[in-house]
Amino acid sequence: MIGVPGRNRVLYLVVCGAAVASNVGRLVSFARRDGWQVCVVSSPDGRKFLDVPAIAAQTGHPVRSFFKNPGEPDVLPAPDAVICAPATVNTVTKWAAGIADTLALGLLVEGVGLGLPMVAVPYTNAAMARHPAFGEAVERLRGWGVTMLYGEDVLTLHPPGSSDRHLDEFPWELPLRALYARLTVEH
Repeated sequence: MIGVPGRNRVLYLVVCGAAVASNVGRLVSFARRDGWQVCVVSSPDGRKFLDVPAIAAQTGHPVRSFFKNPGEPDVLPAPDAVICAPATVNTVTKWAAGIADTLALGLLVEGVGLGLPMVAVPYTNAAMARHPAFGEAVERLRGWGVTMLYGEDVLTLHPPGSSDRHLDEFPWELPLRALYARLTVEH
């Protein structure tokens, strides 16, 4: 185990539309090893990069991407904590603005309001990261208590169009470690 175990706790793993999302099963494995029940919620664009049947088999839960219809029961247990990885510029800026136009964003916005322990790993290229709205959104989310794992010490930004060459650089264990550090401080 790499930290405080998640025995009998539910971790929502929110995945966004970046090629590195194809490796999210690594984070699922680490969290399950530590006793978490993991539920993956993907943005609609994030779903393109996932092997949905494999993730559902790995977690034991369906991969959700869309709001349920009125009157339908919720198929996922309520979360005790949330990790958003990879978190795209689109998701980070909308989240900070309170926009909940997808299930993934709705859960992130709601998680702030519920005071859930939340960790995010923004993943983008160097050009998109320079947009002022992105930096402001990262700082706004930090100010609201979201642990934002972002900066050159976390993940080196790559040039536009080169993300496929950097898939193995994503620090999949890091958000779980940050969550454990946060849970230790809160208890």
